[in-house]
Amino acid sequence: MTSLCVSFMKYLLTCLLASALLVSATMFAAQSRQTFSGTITDNECPGADHSGMRMGSTDAACTIACVLDHGGQFVLFDGKEVYRLSDQDKSREFAGKKVAVVGTLDSKTKTIQVNSMAAAK
Repeated sequence: MTSLCVSFMKYLLTCLLASALLVSATMFAAQSRQTFSGTITDNECPGADHSGMRMGSTDAACTIACVLDHGGQFVLFDGKEVYRLSDQDKSREFAGKKVAVVGTLDSKTKTIQVNSMAAAK
C-alpha cells in the first residue's frame, strides 16, 4: 500500500511540475518582443488627428506642443489601439511620423517597453 502512495505522489508532483513549466512558457511567450507599427502622437490627440487642437502647423509640432506644454505623453497609434511608450525621449524624435517599434507589451497597462524605434519602411 505504501509503494502505491509513493507512486501516486510522484505522479502528482510530476503533473504539478509539468503544469508550472507550461504556465511559465506561456507567460514568457506572451511577454516576448514584438514589432508594432503606427504613428507617434500624444495622448491628448490619441487618434493622430490634430485638427481640433491646432497647437502647431504640422502633426509633429502639435504632438510636441501637447507633450511639452500640456503635460501629455507620446503614444503609438496603430490605427485602432493606442499604446503608451516607455521611451519618451526617443518618441519625440519621431513625433507625427510612422514608425516601427520593437518592444514588449504589458497588456494590462497597454504600455510598450521600447527596445528600439525606427522610421517605418
